[in-house]
Amino acid sequence: MAAAAKDRGLTNVEVAEASAERLTFDNEWFDFLGCRYSAHHWRNLEAGLREAQRVLKRGSKAVFIDAFAPEAAALDTHLQAVEQLRDTSHVRDYTTSEWIAALGRSGFTLQTFRSWRLRMDLPTSIARMQTPPDNVRAIRALQTAASREIGDHFEIEADGSFMLDAMMIETTAA
Repeated sequence: MAAAAKDRGLTNVEVAEASAERLTFDNEWFDFLGCRYSAHHWRNLEAGLREAQRVLKRGSKAVFIDAFAPEAAALDTHLQAVEQLRDTSHVRDYTTSEWIAALGRSGFTLQTFRSWRLRMDLPTSIARMQTPPDNVRAIRALQTAASREIGDHFEIEADGSFMLDAMMIETTAA
């Protein structure tokens, strides 16, 4: 990140590495917080959200963009299995109800919620993640054995590509 900023001539970027659950910044340090496709890797969603709340100035905006799981248990289970096999750092794609409840318990006020679908190109994704061949075979076995409900929801394609639900939640820190 520091090298990328330097390559772009950005001189006002400070890089710090920390887990989402234990940020190294003072209370009310930031005016804005953006989190893009990382929360599904956090070990503890609510601890990460509490830290986000802590480092934000009161009334500041936080935007969370991530994949989300369907509310139906069978669809949720299928997605988690595929994601954990594809990327072993994956913890959980949370449902929208889990997200909204966790944000509320962490002191955020929901402003807007938007959702869309993304096509996950499986061959590209497994190459990028260096998914082990045994895991790829397991993903394909899950997809082949998927019920009609699962196949229809995720729009599973012949090459294993599928549709993934994504969302953007805009909130305000209390």
